[in-house]
Amino acid sequence: MTSTTVPVIFDLDGTLVDPAGGITDGIAAALTEHGLAVPSQDLLDAMVGPKLSDSLLNVAAVPPAMLKAVIRTYRMHYLDSGIAQSRLYPGIVDLLDGYVEAGRPVAVATQKPQALAHIVLEHHKIARRFLTIKGSGADETAAAAGPVGKTGIIAAAMTALGTQHAVMVGDRAQDVAGALANGLDCIGVSWGFAPDGELEAAGAVAVVHDTAGLRAKVEELENVRAAALSEVRNDGAV
Repeated sequence: MTSTTVPVIFDLDGTLVDPAGGITDGIAAALTEHGLAVPSQDLLDAMVGPKLSDSLLNVAAVPPAMLKAVIRTYRMHYLDSGIAQSRLYPGIVDLLDGYVEAGRPVAVATQKPQALAHIVLEHHKIARRFLTIKGSGADETAAAAGPVGKTGIIAAAMTALGTQHAVMVGDRAQDVAGALANGLDCIGVSWGFAPDGELEAAGAVAVVHDTAGLRAKVEELENVRAAALSEVRNDGAV
């Protein structure tokens, strides 16, 4: 890795992995088992990406007293059948392999519980490509279960990478906000779950539509940073 090689931090669901109904079906099943109303499909889709406990409270209107039980039921469904429904988005394996071969560090920062993120990535046989995988604590309802929100999870990934410079890649506004809070650019991907305009409004440096476009944008940002570093060095030598 050279001094100008920019690490890339990826979100998980909606960015690397298409849940393909595994998440939304599990949420619907859990709500049904607990006698709660199931939101429309659009609202279920909107629950992919943000912290699950927040989505259950704010989108599905789960009573706080039932939150832990609903999440526990959801996790059982997800482990039993949801992970098997998921699939990698086109081009992801080639993209990651290219980065690993080139010596570009890659990491994952997800609001999914960290242990579960490992299981998903192992299922798809890509876990070993990442230098670090950071997520939330096992109990998402606990106040101090792990890094706080996307901002804290991205910060934890940066610390594990040993860098203050990286590019975040994600499909929701939370990814962009967490990146900006850590002083990072975020590239949005259009193949995830963000409604039209969400990523641009949140401040994504660009929104790409395939992995070729993502690779090109990462290289562009790297070149900009290299030029800026060169300018600083030259100014300091005058």
